[in-house]
Amino acid sequence: MPSKSARLAALTVAAVCSAASTVVLTSPAHADGVRIHDIQGSTRTSPLAGKQVTDVTGTVTGVRTYGSSRGFWIQDPTPDADPATSEGVFVFTGSTPKGVAVGDAVTVSGTVTEYVPGGTSSGNQSLTEITRPTFTVLSSGNPLPAATVLDARSVPAAYAPAGDPAAGGSVNALPLRPAEYALDLYESLEGMNVEVSDTRVVGATDPYTELWVTVKPREHRNHRGGTVYGSYDAQNTGRLQIQSLGAAADFPDASVGDTLTGTTAGPLDYNQFGGYTLVANELGTLQSADLARESTRPQHSTELAVATYNVENLDPSDDTFAAHAAAIVGNLKSPDIVSLEEIQDNNGATDDGTVAADRTLAMLIDAIEAAGGPRYDWRSVDPADKQDGGQPGGNIRQAFLFNPARVSFTDRPGGDATTPTEVTKVHGKAALTLSPGRVDPASEAFEDSRKPLAGEFSFRGRTVVVIANHFASKGGDQALTSQYQPPARSSETQRHLQAKAVHDFTAKILKTQKNAAVVALGDINDFEFSETTDILEGRGTLWSAIKSLPKSERYSYVYQGNSQALDQILITPSIRRFSYDSVHINAEFHDQISDHDPQILRFRP
Repeated sequence: MPSKSARLAALTVAAVCSAASTVVLTSPAHADGVRIHDIQGSTRTSPLAGKQVTDVTGTVTGVRTYGSSRGFWIQDPTPDADPATSEGVFVFTGSTPKGVAVGDAVTVSGTVTEYVPGGTSSGNQSLTEITRPTFTVLSSGNPLPAATVLDARSVPAAYAPAGDPAAGGSVNALPLRPAEYALDLYESLEGMNVEVSDTRVVGATDPYTELWVTVKPREHRNHRGGTVYGSYDAQNTGRLQIQSLGAAADFPDASVGDTLTGTTAGPLDYNQFGGYTLVANELGTLQSADLARESTRPQHSTELAVATYNVENLDPSDDTFAAHAAAIVGNLKSPDIVSLEEIQDNNGATDDGTVAADRTLAMLIDAIEAAGGPRYDWRSVDPADKQDGGQPGGNIRQAFLFNPARVSFTDRPGGDATTPTEVTKVHGKAALTLSPGRVDPASEAFEDSRKPLAGEFSFRGRTVVVIANHFASKGGDQALTSQYQPPARSSETQRHLQAKAVHDFTAKILKTQKNAAVVALGDINDFEFSETTDILEGRGTLWSAIKSLPKSERYSYVYQGNSQALDQILITPSIRRFSYDSVHINAEFHDQISDHDPQILRFRP
């Protein structure tokens, strides 16, 4: 989310506080007799940033008594005629505000500050605040200013203006055009009382007591109630994060497709982890859509079923083994091969040099058998300690489960954390020199990231090479609500290198055997329409099979209300006839056991 640095270049002191930044003047000037709309101005940063203001009048519309950003919102009940200037502002008190309540008419004095959630390096927009405040309550029990309605008619279809090249792509100094761009509309309402009505949930309640709704019911809707993210050029402008000023225990446990019926209203905030957020002092009533978890069909006897499943930092201390086993047996119908991502070592996040994960895998295999599934076997390669990223101490890695009653694994020993597997020819067919083995583990592409795991399987006499991947995360990318438009996606650089390495390894196999069956799968951490996927596919080397689904069904993950495809299964040209399924069992639900949905491919080698 964007910092307001472009407009604050003349200010002389920047104070950076942990995860956030504020910018103030060394010797504050004074601005007396100003109104809130004078403070907010008609751009994203205040023309009075760094100045002292006195006796700013407003009605208290919300009081936040929890978290690191405590204070209250005020709104001027007599607005000006400019739709670009917000009439609301947050008064940051730091500690729990005392002696102020919703409905109080107050005067506030303090310093106008631009606060950047996540710090200036995040690229986030800033939030205009009055800091170091003193205030006086003039009267109580006043009616609140009428809430501005956010709905399909009021929110523009265009997402954001292009940033100013002269300002490095920042939109901070651009005049707000709230009738043309959704982000401009939201910014013009920053700190004001807003409301939504009968809104559909598009992002389930998370552990931080927040959810996402859409005010545009038809915008890229899928049949399960989500909002699909299908292009960098088609942002979902109706998405809005919902938090609450009420007790956390009263916040609804919502899943995608549910509805917040009635009115949800409160101040419009801006934060690091969601951008524009309606912080509700009036919360709608949850109406469940009773969304069901999906189950795929069983594979036919002549079909090889290969799945990928990110089990989110699974280690022996977790209580989710039975649930994961039930998903693999009941929802995935016991695939012949399962590529698992985020298998942690035997003591999880304990950072003591342990790298083996045999206990983690044994517990999962036992749970699957107890759930009525086959007795799987497994193969993996332990990483070097602290070299593959992920949760510190966890040493996450990919691993293969396979059903030995249906497939066999071709073991070629010698694979370890640093030795690469290569492609050779055995009896005229492409083969791996190490199986299981890692693909190009010393490459800079996989520095501090998971190395691809390759394994050679045999099904009904046909060899299938499977390459399990977990590419670098999207951490570090600028947010969709960044001050830089379009936002930079810096994390792509490493994923592009990783995609090139996996593509080139697959190309070696096809050069050795033109009709080789190769399946490259896993948590690609990028979309089916991304350049990462284009590099993986190359010129016909691989093809992402999720693109065989209708666009509305191409998703495995829900982030900030966007249903999107991060998990993929790619196939070589010899795999012509197949069926593909994205099995939605986690990402849409508040009680998920992983944040990813598994994917499954069935074909006849």
